Amino acid sequence: MPGGRQGGRRRSRLRLSNIYAFKCRKSSFQEDHSQIGGPGFSRVVYCNEPNSPASERRNYAGNYVRSTKYTPASFVPKSLFEQFRRVANFYFLVTGILSLTPLSPYGAVSALLPLGFVILVSMVKEGIEDWGRKRQDIEVNNRRVKVHDGNGNFRQEEWRELKVGDIVRVEKDEFFPADLLLLSSSYEDSICYVETMNLDGETNLKVKQGLEATSSALHEDSDFKELKAVVRCEDPNADLYTFVGTLHLEEQRHPLSIQQLLLRDSKLRNTEYVYGAVVFTGHDTKVIQNSTDPPSKRSRIERKMDKIIYMMFFVVFLMSFIGSIVFGIETKEDRARAGGRTERWYLKPDDADIFFDPEKAPLAAIFHFFTAVMLYSYFIPISLYVSIEIVKVLQSVFINNDILMYYEETDKPAHARTSNLNEELGMVDTILSDKTGTLTCNSMEFIKCSVAGTAYGRGITEVERSMAMRSGGAALVGDDLDVVVDKSGPKIKGFNFQDERVMKGNWVKQREAAVLQKFFRLLAVCHTAIPETDEASGAVSYEAESPDEAAFVVAARELGFEFFSRTQNGISFRELDLATGQKVERVYRLLNVLEFNSARKRMSVIVRDEDGKLLLLSKGADNVMFERLAKNGRKFEEKTREHVNEYADAGLRTLILAYREVDENEYIEFSKNFNEAKNSVTADRESLIDEITDQMERDLILLGATAVEDKLQNGVPECIDKLAQAGIKIWVLTGDKMETAINIGFACSLLRQEMKQIIINLETPHIKALEKAGEKDAIEQASRESVVKQMEEGKALITGSSGSHEAFALIIDGKSLTYALEDEFKKQFLDLATACASVICCRSSPKQKALVTRLVKTGTGKTTLGIGDGANDVGMLQEADIGIGISGVEGMQAVMSSDIAIAQFRYLERLLLVHGHWCYSRISSMICYFFYKNITFGVTVFLYEAYTSFSAQPAYNDWFLSLFNVFFSSLPVIALGVFDQDVSSRFCYKFPLLYQEGVQNLLFSWKRIIGWMFNGLITALAIFFICKESQEHQLYNPNGKTAGREILGGTMYTCIVWVVNLQMVLAISYFTWVQHIVIWGSIALWYIFLMVYGAMGPSFSTDAYKVFLETLAPAPSYWLTTLFVMIFALIPYFVFKAIQMRFFPGYHQMIQWIRYEGHSNDPEFVEMVRQRSIRPTTVGFTARRAASVRRSGRFHDQLKKNFIAF
Repeated sequence: MPGGRQGGRRRSRLRLSNIYAFKCRKSSFQEDHSQIGGPGFSRVVYCNEPNSPASERRNYAGNYVRSTKYTPASFVPKSLFEQFRRVANFYFLVTGILSLTPLSPYGAVSALLPLGFVILVSMVKEGIEDWGRKRQDIEVNNRRVKVHDGNGNFRQEEWRELKVGDIVRVEKDEFFPADLLLLSSSYEDSICYVETMNLDGETNLKVKQGLEATSSALHEDSDFKELKAVVRCEDPNADLYTFVGTLHLEEQRHPLSIQQLLLRDSKLRNTEYVYGAVVFTGHDTKVIQNSTDPPSKRSRIERKMDKIIYMMFFVVFLMSFIGSIVFGIETKEDRARAGGRTERWYLKPDDADIFFDPEKAPLAAIFHFFTAVMLYSYFIPISLYVSIEIVKVLQSVFINNDILMYYEETDKPAHARTSNLNEELGMVDTILSDKTGTLTCNSMEFIKCSVAGTAYGRGITEVERSMAMRSGGAALVGDDLDVVVDKSGPKIKGFNFQDERVMKGNWVKQREAAVLQKFFRLLAVCHTAIPETDEASGAVSYEAESPDEAAFVVAARELGFEFFSRTQNGISFRELDLATGQKVERVYRLLNVLEFNSARKRMSVIVRDEDGKLLLLSKGADNVMFERLAKNGRKFEEKTREHVNEYADAGLRTLILAYREVDENEYIEFSKNFNEAKNSVTADRESLIDEITDQMERDLILLGATAVEDKLQNGVPECIDKLAQAGIKIWVLTGDKMETAINIGFACSLLRQEMKQIIINLETPHIKALEKAGEKDAIEQASRESVVKQMEEGKALITGSSGSHEAFALIIDGKSLTYALEDEFKKQFLDLATACASVICCRSSPKQKALVTRLVKTGTGKTTLGIGDGANDVGMLQEADIGIGISGVEGMQAVMSSDIAIAQFRYLERLLLVHGHWCYSRISSMICYFFYKNITFGVTVFLYEAYTSFSAQPAYNDWFLSLFNVFFSSLPVIALGVFDQDVSSRFCYKFPLLYQEGVQNLLFSWKRIIGWMFNGLITALAIFFICKESQEHQLYNPNGKTAGREILGGTMYTCIVWVVNLQMVLAISYFTWVQHIVIWGSIALWYIFLMVYGAMGPSFSTDAYKVFLETLAPAPSYWLTTLFVMIFALIPYFVFKAIQMRFFPGYHQMIQWIRYEGHSNDPEFVEMVRQRSIRPTTVGFTARRAASVRRSGRFHDQLKKNFIAF
């Protein structure tokens, strides 16, 4: 039997029951489980009995998961509803229905067919996208897992077949198919390691542990044959970090916590197998409960386009209303003007039921209104929405396949997860960025340390190099250290430490060798890393909870303290013995791990050494560790503080290391209280644990501090510099210390030396005194007043220097930000922040990141972009107009919540300055052109109807009307949206100020939109009146027949097809073979259609029957009229563009001139043009150089010289 272990299985002997903070033991239920069975805690699971009558009565959800938007049954009605929610589509539906009535000026088929085609294309696109989701669902639901069949055997079943109560066996590196109650594992005490990357984005491993009651009895597959147990627990909810329940087994009750729950989509790691009981299935699982739809985001251009559509509706209804009034008056006065007989006898008013009957003129006017609304519907571009959707999808394909945004090291290309926001990429005003993993690599390297008041580590960080340049070349390092820069880079991942005083065993020669030994031992022991030994080479590698922790363990190993094994009750490591000078193995019994979290900001272990001493080893942030030192443990505090500040100045992340010996009686009391707190399931459980651990982690003896470097990603300073030249503001929101964030800011050129820093924090003596006194209300009031005062002082400083063009940087910490974001002060904070060149928010929580993003978005009304790589950045990404996820080392949570994913921060430069500008320019031009061509077409329809006394007579054949937007003018505009480039990517980089066209929305301003509409009006007037006048007295055949409606309509239509496509030729900046094919092909298609359609029987082709071959084509006047119309209709646009290009050029037109005149390769000229994009408030190293020139006095001379040259 597959998976059976009847012959007895090897059980890994690793008892870690006492290591982890949430240990499972029996506990009393006097108060702990009072909530079980009440509201919200009513779930009952019959383990190993999924098909029992009691289980089936519960009717719990199955394990089939559906993430699709539609089902086969709902696709048609739901997708139709989605399409007709758009007001334009609904309008065309109404006019299509009206076309079935006698009021219609054209045939119903010709009206409904184009609408059906457009809706069909949109539905096909929706269906293709949903099919992609369906395929993912099929893959997930068809995964297989071993399920107990009730007879002691496990067989393979698909995930979708699982039921609540099933017993499953999950193998190493498999995903959990549902939320499982951990019963036992391959380890003796039922622990297992779980990777939760798909849940919270974290790559570190979590430890889970089953109950002793189940792990001791369930060893083999056959042991489950007789298992009978009942789980009573909470109802399905979205909380990933809590679980409350009880297990009823053999007439005993056992408390359950999150430590026994294995969540769906987590992966089993470093554990051969586990057994689990299915508690939550399908959409009841916690991960699915958490999977909310991302907020619906629409671009500003799309929202503005809706306003244009509404405006066009108003114009159509106004024209229909005015036309109806004129028509009613004309009809009423028709007979009176003719002396009792009908003047418009050719309309046969006597035979009309309503239309043209002078006796029913008011009713005729009302019906004419509905007819006119249908007739003027061609002012609204029916294919606009679907064309834009197609273009955006194709633009996304180009983004996804851009080789210059492909990161080979991790094999990750850019990925546009939604195409709705392409043009927003060209309109970003403010970038709000995370630091760790976004600007930096999140790949930590141990580079320096301070032990016993002595600084070790001779490497120079990137930040120190930047500081050296700021201070004129002197790097900030210890006075007693010779600077040695290792040009070859780190040899070992996580370790970039160079200092001969402690390496290769030389630490034993130091005066404080005993302290050094304790320091390195602490690094080797105080962690939760898991060692993995390569059997072939014997090399030890580590699975750690964070990059920092991995760097510490690697550093300990490289410095001679190699952690190599975690046994059933301790940690083993090798070290150099001080007495003998030989390598020895030591085993510390590991009693407890007091885990790190963001509130505690520290992590400790309690161990017993080989001499029987109880030791508490602790490491944590300086602001929590220094206050926990004993009076006799502060010997090195002053020097250590100095070194920590230096390390922070160098952009390093620091931790303080300390220890103390623990009395046996104290530990017994602690262990008792600690276990009781862990085993409680009351609401204050976490606070109880924190209180007990807080008492233990006191009176520590300081050993020293570590410093690890999180290097800047490649290209970050250059990218920030270019974005700053583009006029984009950059805010950094980080959880790091203020000093570290400031120096990273200097390293990546967000800050520069002459900037005045406005620092807002709560480190005042008054507030510190209140904190010591513990008066919460007084602290809160004083803090609020302090923040407000500092903001007022900062604003006054900026206002007072308004004439000097000084640059300011705002740096604010998390505590201060809490008060600055309060409703009554947030506008004041935003005004201050937007007046500064740089903004850095330190020690900010995930919620604060999201709130700051929301404030900037709503307060400025400009486009915001959030960029981050971790689960703590999700709120920020979803709040921003555009969320960019970095697919780094912190999992995929940020990527899954983002709109676009990139692998490195530096790719943001190309994404915004090139793709963003192109998409914005293309979409803007595309929409303007759409309205131009439809106004051109619609106005000719209106003019002809007015010419025929508003008789609701269309100028064109029914199919001419219907196919204009679908075939004869749609493909060139799509090609424009996909391929056009106003400037090349090289010039987008060379002249980043071009990006301001999008930020200021110059290409889609009302001025430009109205200009294009006016162009359409001028074109329509030229077409109609030239065609009408030229054919008024023309004879079209030898029999003397004059031009009728079909000839005038055919001529005007030909002119429109030529003019709108030639207008596209004039508007395009970058021709490809695709543009040539679609433009000239659309014109050719018109002639082919006219011949084929005209060759059909007159019953189908109606007044277009043989109109081209027998009437239009043989007449020279037809071709001459077309030629003259093309010239006269396009001259106004050509003249306007020539004048604008020469005397009032836009940004992109200036660059086109530079390229045309050959200045693009002149470095001095390019630099001069670049200077126009640099303001005193611009950040980046280019601006820093410009500021240096200004300070040296050369600036004004150079600027004068450049502008004279220009």
